[in-house]
Amino acid sequence: MLLYIHKGKIHRATITEANLNYVGSITIDEDLMDAANFIEGEKVQIVNNNNGERIETYVIKGERGSGVVCLNGAAARRAEVGDVVIIICYALMTPEEAKDFKPTVVFPNEHNKLD
Repeated sequence: MLLYIHKGKIHRATITEANLNYVGSITIDEDLMDAANFIEGEKVQIVNNNNGERIETYVIKGERGSGVVCLNGAAARRAEVGDVVIIICYALMTPEEAKDFKPTVVFPNEHNKLD
């Protein structure tokens, strides 16, 4: 049996852009991706603290150090610039692996930078 386990999280990032005319996904500053242990193309869940929306998409690398967190394509309709979101990634693990696994959680500031 495999379990879906919380692998990494960017807690309270701020949406900097919403690009309806881009082919789906969420673009995230590569510094934030590295800190949260996200991999380009990986599936993530996005929880919008402002409106309660929950969506799933995949990650695209954004410019390192830019602070970009941009919802693309249809997902752009689920948030507005300035909304605060939680971006969560999960991994499949055996129960034995899951017992000792510690997720990576990062807390960016209001500019999506790590202090």
